[in-house]
Amino acid sequence: MKNPYLFGYLPFVTVVLFSLTFGVYSVGESIILFKEIGLYQGMREFLSDFQLRIFLLTVYTLVFFMVFAALKLIAVTIHETALLFFLREEANASYSASKSGAVIYFIGALASVAGIQSWNTMVLIFIITSFVYFIYVVYKVSPFMSLTHTIGLIFFQIIVWSVLLAVLVYILIRLYNGVLASVPFSNPIK
Repeated sequence: MKNPYLFGYLPFVTVVLFSLTFGVYSVGESIILFKEIGLYQGMREFLSDFQLRIFLLTVYTLVFFMVFAALKLIAVTIHETALLFFLREEANASYSASKSGAVIYFIGALASVAGIQSWNTMVLIFIITSFVYFIYVVYKVSPFMSLTHTIGLIFFQIIVWSVLLAVLVYILIRLYNGVLASVPFSNPIK
């Protein structure tokens, strides 16, 4: 009998790996920024270089961990809501078959270690990993659904993610314009 919880630890390890890689890159960029604005020497009066890097790594890793954990929670909720709407049969096999896709994100997290020198590379690896995972899950679930339900599942997830992203961009632009409107001699985005 195959244990269905064999890959149960992979989502946590994946989130930790992605958080660490993004955190390590952010530490390097922060140190460069602190040196440029003259803050680095002041911080070195309280902490050694190693302590400062460990402190920043802890803070950035925690922040990225929260972001990736929230993204995972949102993604699971959207996916399971889509399955609720479009998977008409009692199909525990389809649900457990899609769980093995956690290996894809784990491989993507390992690949992000290779791209640790570039923010664009790490984001691209994350996006490609998410796309491959989405294709894999749809492929694994599609034998348990009709063609129209599979298309509905795909479009439901695309529409929900698009709406969430559009709302986020709208809020960020409104926030940016609000900050710029309070600063004299500035032009907000119209």
